[in-house]
Amino acid sequence: MAKRKSLVLTKEKLTELEFIARSGKAEKRMVERVQIILLWHAGKSFVETRKELGVSEVIISKWRQRFVNNGLEGLKDAPRSGKPPVFSAAKKASVIEMATRKPGKGYTNWSQRRIAKHAGMSQTKVQQILKQADLKPHKIEYWCGKSTDVEFESKMINIVGLYMNPPENAMVLCVDEKTQIQALDRTQPILPLKEKAPRRLTATYKRNGTVSLLAALSVHHGEITAKTVDKNNAENFLLFLKELYRKYPRKQLHVIVDNLTVHKHKIVEQWIDSKKRITLHFTPTYSSWLNQIEIWFNILTKDVLKGGIWKSRKQLIDQIMKYVGTYNEQRAKPFKWTYTGQPLAI
Repeated sequence: MAKRKSLVLTKEKLTELEFIARSGKAEKRMVERVQIILLWHAGKSFVETRKELGVSEVIISKWRQRFVNNGLEGLKDAPRSGKPPVFSAAKKASVIEMATRKPGKGYTNWSQRRIAKHAGMSQTKVQQILKQADLKPHKIEYWCGKSTDVEFESKMINIVGLYMNPPENAMVLCVDEKTQIQALDRTQPILPLKEKAPRRLTATYKRNGTVSLLAALSVHHGEITAKTVDKNNAENFLLFLKELYRKYPRKQLHVIVDNLTVHKHKIVEQWIDSKKRITLHFTPTYSSWLNQIEIWFNILTKDVLKGGIWKSRKQLIDQIMKYVGTYNEQRAKPFKWTYTGQPLAI
């Protein structure tokens, strides 16, 4: 068997290479190339070098040959052909201006690729310019605009007052509807959660009908009253109010609702006017977030609706109502105000 051929280095060259290999300031890629040469000098084969450094034999061969031809200079990066384009401040400003205006030709949003094409530069350069300007044209965030309701302050104070300091013998209820809940079934079996892989659902599905949910949150007890209906209309809303009226006898009911048309329907107003124990309080326009039932709807979505599979509409209804019972038994309690910062300006 032929004897493995090692690289012969002078003492000065070996010292220089070892200094680079131990240096904490040398580039990582330069240190790796030097180590390839030092292992060759130590008599290591291609296979042994690959195992020790985790690089391919092609890379090992490349830097061995470069060192033989040009010594230490051969381990440095070869000069790149051409000079990278330099764009003026005006050109960079045009990219920023383009990203902040609405695109034409039917587009709603800009992509970095289309900006690059219009600006005559690489997508990488566009990405750098936008990053420096802290602009993200691919992202959209939503915010809640200021309510246009001229009675915003009085309505808001009224509702917050019911939350913080309710009248004596009062029951404060937050009521709303969650409509068009779809009973979706999947066309393929679910792939269960396992190590390094989330639970997976097929993207194709079958619709088995929809359900609307009427729900009321007892603000100071946390109890949920819920009812599923086929259609969200004034008649069903009134029936739900009547159920609440019977459920809490001898209590003054203060019901917080948003400005949906069914909440202000004539038959609802007539019934409310005929009763002494119930009052409706409407949130300001664009301010349904003041209604605490929205918090519970978010909990319901996370716990039940997201990723659910139902073979029928009835199966969906049964699960929702079972969840409501479980929630009341195990988790029902008032929501606590946790914001500790300064009050926000109206």
